[in-house]
Amino acid sequence: MDLKELLRKAIGLTVDTSPPIEITDICEDSRRVTPGALFVAVPGTKADGATFIADAISRGASAVLIGEDSPPTRQAAGRPVPIIKAPDPRMAVARIAAVLFGLEEIQSSGKLHCIGVTGTNGKSTFAFMVRHLFRAAGRTTALFGTIEYDLVSRTIASELTTPDAVTLTRHLVEAQRAGATHAVLEVSSHSLDQRRTDGIDFAVAVFTNLTQDHLDYHGTLENYLLAKKRLFDGLRPDAVAVVNGHDPASDRIVADCRARVLRYGLRVDCDVRGTILKEDRTGGRFLLEYEGKHVEIQTPLVGRHNIFNALSAAATALASGLDLVTIQKGLADLQHVPGRLQRVPTGDLGLDIFVDYAHTDDALRNVLSALRPLTTGRLCCVFGCGGDRDRLKRPKMARAVVEGCDDFVITSDNPRTEDPIAILADIERGLNQTEMIRGITISDRARAIQHAITNLAPGDCLVIAGKGHENYQIHGTKKIHFDDVEVAGEAVARRRAEGVCAR
Repeated sequence: MDLKELLRKAIGLTVDTSPPIEITDICEDSRRVTPGALFVAVPGTKADGATFIADAISRGASAVLIGEDSPPTRQAAGRPVPIIKAPDPRMAVARIAAVLFGLEEIQSSGKLHCIGVTGTNGKSTFAFMVRHLFRAAGRTTALFGTIEYDLVSRTIASELTTPDAVTLTRHLVEAQRAGATHAVLEVSSHSLDQRRTDGIDFAVAVFTNLTQDHLDYHGTLENYLLAKKRLFDGLRPDAVAVVNGHDPASDRIVADCRARVLRYGLRVDCDVRGTILKEDRTGGRFLLEYEGKHVEIQTPLVGRHNIFNALSAAATALASGLDLVTIQKGLADLQHVPGRLQRVPTGDLGLDIFVDYAHTDDALRNVLSALRPLTTGRLCCVFGCGGDRDRLKRPKMARAVVEGCDDFVITSDNPRTEDPIAILADIERGLNQTEMIRGITISDRARAIQHAITNLAPGDCLVIAGKGHENYQIHGTKKIHFDDVEVAGEAVARRRAEGVCAR
């Protein structure tokens, strides 16, 4: 596409480029530049893209886009190219990619309806639920999130909850060409702050909840909220905002939203309302009411928080034109979401063991409070905290565990480049000496899980928290294979083989 026309259509920027310059690609990473590409020098969290302009030009970039405040640039010898300034390079990348790769035309013609969900907890479960509901209605649906990227014709491992703008745009176009009519995306606060989704026209945006997380990046809870709010500020008037009617942040989130707002929850003033009928070890049952109609919903997913997840998914489906019967069947058919209260089979041992991604104090409280009334014996938890992440939440997670369960094991999560022992010490600072007696600290995660399972008695319930669907552990900058479900399954098999009988 001609550079002049591309910039005008994507970001409303008028430039004089003569003769015409044909742009065939767009890149933020100079190492990926190919001849004919537009290189956008984005200021990053660790390095400024302007540092790599000469490298991009030497690799064949046909033009460079920089921020208005970027420093003077150095051209590659003998091959000058246009250096264009724009107010916001991050926004420019997303919108230029949408126009260049055809996503803007695809969405404007109604060929792909995008649903975005943001919030501290529940995004992955919501996304799996919505994909399942839409598929039940016969709608081919792509998914992008923490667990996987489902492009319809292929599924690939997720590197980031929300990929960079160029990758995300390419994936959405690929999914649509493979037959997708809908796409559900987990939209992280990082991606919103970095404007990775600015090229997407969301038909529905969903807010699940807001609790402390990612303050290592955002600095304050207010900044964290404002990042999530960005998703709703950009909605069109004919879009729909679906928000949690119980979360006090919801009013702030939709304060400047032009779209129609649907609130979901258990309160009588919610637009999409649930009334819980039953909760037990097999799942939940609730009455779903909307616009004077109602239907009884049964979900195999355990815990009250999953009833809220089901309500958010149902509200999204209703806003997208699905009927109550389809929603009823779809939610009943979804047996589990990987790493979200995923049950580890224990046969006739009389134990309940779940693997869950809970890695914030609020998520831990939700999971433990959901399981407490369903547990006849002791409620136990194995947990840790990730390295190179918000240190302030570590003692808070310890408080959530000690207040929510009977026994616990503190262990490593993904230590990354931090000293694992220092992370464990940060967690222990949330507990007093009396509380520490109820638990044990075992740095090696496999030994921690083995210890916990060996010491379970019939009727006990164990939550292995923090990593969920992840099949790796990060030590330093290296990933090694580690899967909580596999390790727990091996521990159960070992216990059965050895005939271990706990107290």
